[in-house]
Amino acid sequence: MSKKLGVAIIGTGMSGAVQLRAAQLAGGAIEGISASTPERSAAIADKWGVPSFTTAIQAIHSPAVDVVHVCTPNSSHYELSKAALLAGKHVICEKPLSNSVAEAEELVELAKSTGLVNAIPFVYRFHPMVREARARIEAGEIGPLHLLHGSYLQDYMLDPMAGNWRVDEQYSGPSRAFADLGSHWCDLMEWITSERFSEVVASLETRVPERPLKSGATFTTSSEKPANLHKVVTEDLGIVLLRTRLGVPASFTVSQLSAGRKNRLWFEVDGAKASLIFDQEEPERLWLSTPKSMELLVRDPNVGSAEQRRLATLPPGHAQGYAQCFEAFVADTYAVIRGETRVGLPTFADGLRAAQITDAVLQSSRNRTWAAIAAS
Repeated sequence: MSKKLGVAIIGTGMSGAVQLRAAQLAGGAIEGISASTPERSAAIADKWGVPSFTTAIQAIHSPAVDVVHVCTPNSSHYELSKAALLAGKHVICEKPLSNSVAEAEELVELAKSTGLVNAIPFVYRFHPMVREARARIEAGEIGPLHLLHGSYLQDYMLDPMAGNWRVDEQYSGPSRAFADLGSHWCDLMEWITSERFSEVVASLETRVPERPLKSGATFTTSSEKPANLHKVVTEDLGIVLLRTRLGVPASFTVSQLSAGRKNRLWFEVDGAKASLIFDQEEPERLWLSTPKSMELLVRDPNVGSAEQRRLATLPPGHAQGYAQCFEAFVADTYAVIRGETRVGLPTFADGLRAAQITDAVLQSSRNRTWAAIAAS
C-alpha cells in the first residue's frame, strides 16, 4: 500500500475547513494546519482534532508534508504558493492564484519547471451535471454555438454592515465580486464549450460605499454598527459582455447584493440545435431544450456520460452539491499526484487565465470601453 500523502492546510476559514474534510476523505494524512497566529492555529487545531504548525513557513518546510493547501486571503496566495513550490511541495491554491497577471505567470512557469502538481479550486467543474453539459456539447448535440449567457448571484453583502477581509483591497485585491464569482462563471464557460474569450466590455459598480472591516467570517453580518467604517473601492456587482475568438457573444451579471440568491451560478448555452441550462442552486438537474421538446436530465450514476457517472457518487435522489464538488476536486488532485490521469483538473494555468480575464474586466470598466483579453 502506498504511503499516504502528508497534507498541510494553511488558512482556517471556510475554505480551509472544507478542504480539510476533502483531504481527509481523499486519504490524506493531515500533518497540521496553520492559521493567522500561533494561538489561533492551536485553538482551531484543537477544535478540528488535528495537529498545528506555528507558522505557514513551518508547514511548508515540514519534511512530512507532500501537499500544501493555500486557503488564506488573496494577497498571500502568490508568496505562499511560490514558497511551497520552491520547497518541493505539490500545491492546491485557492483562487485567485494572484492579484496580478505577472505573478500568476511566474507561478505557472515555476510549477512547470518543478514538475509538481498544481491545482486551483474551480470546483464547479465537478458538478456531475456540468460534466454532462460538457459531454453533450462535445458530442455535437447543441450544434454550433450562438450565445452564452447567465449570472452568478449572492446576497451576503446586501446588508451595509456586512464586512470581512474581502472588503479590504489590501487583502482581497483590486476586484471582489468579479474575481470571486465571475471568474467561476468564465472558467465554466470556457471549459465546457472549449471556446476562449477574446474581448470584454464591463461595468462594475460599488453600491455600498462604506463597510466595516473584519466583522466576522465570510457570509456573516455584524449585529452592531462599528465606530469606524472602511471606504469600499471594490465592486459589489457588475454587468459583463464578452466575445469569444470564434465570435460567439456572451453576457452575464455578477452580484453580491441580490436578495434571496445565496449562491446561484446559472448558465445557458444556446446552439443551432438545442440549449443547455444549469442552475447551481438546483445542481442535480440539467435542462436540454430543442424547438420541439424540453428534457430534464437528472444526475444518475447509471446513465449519461462517463464523467457524469464517475462523479455521481450518491444514488439518484440523494442530493450532491458544493461539498461533493470539493471532495472530488481534492481526490482528483491527489490521484494526479499519485500518477493517475483525471479529466478536467483545473491547474495554475487556469488561475492565470482567470487573472487575465479579471485584468481585462477591470481595464474595461475603468476606461468604459472594450478591452482585449490576453491569449493563453
